Amino acid sequence: MPDTPSIDPAATLHFIVNSHSGSQDGDGTRASIEAALERTGRRGELHDCTPADLHRITTELAQRARETGSAIIAVGGDGTINTVAQAAHAAGCPLGVIPRGTFNYFARTHGIATEVDHALAQLLAGRPEPVQVAAVNEHLFLVNASLGLYPDLLEDRERWKNRFGRSQWVAIWAAFATLFRAQRRLRLRIGLNGAEREVRTLTLFIGNNRLQLEQVGVVEDHRPDGVRDTGRVTAVMLKPIGTLALLGLMLRGALGTLGEADDIERFEFQRMVVKPPAFMGRRRMKLAFDGEVVRVRPPLDIRVLPTPLFLLKPPPDDREEPA
Repeated sequence: MPDTPSIDPAATLHFIVNSHSGSQDGDGTRASIEAALERTGRRGELHDCTPADLHRITTELAQRARETGSAIIAVGGDGTINTVAQAAHAAGCPLGVIPRGTFNYFARTHGIATEVDHALAQLLAGRPEPVQVAAVNEHLFLVNASLGLYPDLLEDRERWKNRFGRSQWVAIWAAFATLFRAQRRLRLRIGLNGAEREVRTLTLFIGNNRLQLEQVGVVEDHRPDGVRDTGRVTAVMLKPIGTLALLGLMLRGALGTLGEADDIERFEFQRMVVKPPAFMGRRRMKLAFDGEVVRVRPPLDIRVLPTPLFLLKPPPDDREEPA
């Protein structure tokens, strides 16, 4: 493992703001950040980014932060945090998070508050700590990656949010709408531990966020050692089933008992290769990672990365317990 980067308290922190993330007011967030910096005497710059500029700007700022002993701070939802984390991981600089999304799984897993002023106070008192990240080919993911039904759900959810606003209830009703028209079955070849098999599934879901997996009941919660990073990720495959059975699984997920269902298969791994059937060639596959949907050429090399991400975590006595 590389040495943990240090933070120079006099260095300028770089806040990368996506005011379109989540349901909060971007101007209010900016004012809170500026007030916290002035109150504590810390130096910081706020960079407003459009989606088209986000990758370029974060790459430049991550390199600058590494050279000056500083950090880049993602202000937004899981998608924004993912893009900023990609740059931080590549440059080896610390990442900070001010969560402004709908579910904020990554932030909540590490005890980061979802209220802006508290998250800022935690950030300014925090120190870099290594956290586990995974990747599909070149796409790093912090929370999850998936094929099949789940990417369809994310695309539908974004359409619903654009029409009805961003809230958890809108996301839930969008999920119902997706399930009612779910018909497409995936045929995949999975290479794992030196063996390959062909499977049929509605969705292949890879979870790198223990909080999300615990809440739906796929893994047990409250690990005795309190550690959420295990060096492995969790695969969940959903067997081809009808709409009513899908709704039953959704209810199980809401009740935290999804792991007890007969219609899913789950297993943990460090590395897995996924391909379409041979007759499909190298046709692009729709992939979702941390709320973003892309199309990627197979094979898909899914793995836990050996180099961690260095996250500015709150002091232990100020970490929020995930609800």
